[in-house]
Amino acid sequence: MKRSWVFWLPVAVTIAMFATFLVALVRPSDRTIESQLVGHALPAFEAPAAMPDQPGTNSRDYADGKPRLLNVFASWCGPCVAEIPVLLQLQAMGVEINGVAIHDKPEDLSRFFAENGNPYARVGLDQGGRAQIAFGSAGVPETFIIDGKGRVVGQHIGVITEADIPDILAKLKGS
Repeated sequence: MKRSWVFWLPVAVTIAMFATFLVALVRPSDRTIESQLVGHALPAFEAPAAMPDQPGTNSRDYADGKPRLLNVFASWCGPCVAEIPVLLQLQAMGVEINGVAIHDKPEDLSRFFAENGNPYARVGLDQGGRAQIAFGSAGVPETFIIDGKGRVVGQHIGVITEADIPDILAKLKGS
């Protein structure tokens, strides 16, 4: 009798620890990822024009005194499609948005913009992912709020929703 209790105790403890870790992974207490870029200058990058009728973008574009958004996206990204209507709303409110398309093709971007609209003043193409690495971006979509001096004042990971608009506008105005 004693022997079976000794055998099952480590098994029960292991299962309890596994369950605790699993719950913490599935439901973390805080989903915010603090960016190392916030408060620092936007890293140097170069993203040549992705579309024939729009200029590309580079880090020098962001220190002209005008705050704006830098949106990292891709035509093959479903969540990127979902955030286009909100980006178009921000554009209609006078927010300048520049985009960097990751691992994309101009013909796919043309189709993407024809189907969803184009909220970008500039669209750069980052075929090799160098700009994305410079930003420390892990995926798409991801949006950086840049002040007029080229400094990152905010970062939004994931889809921008209508609920995010007031926070984005506040960060743009505060910069």
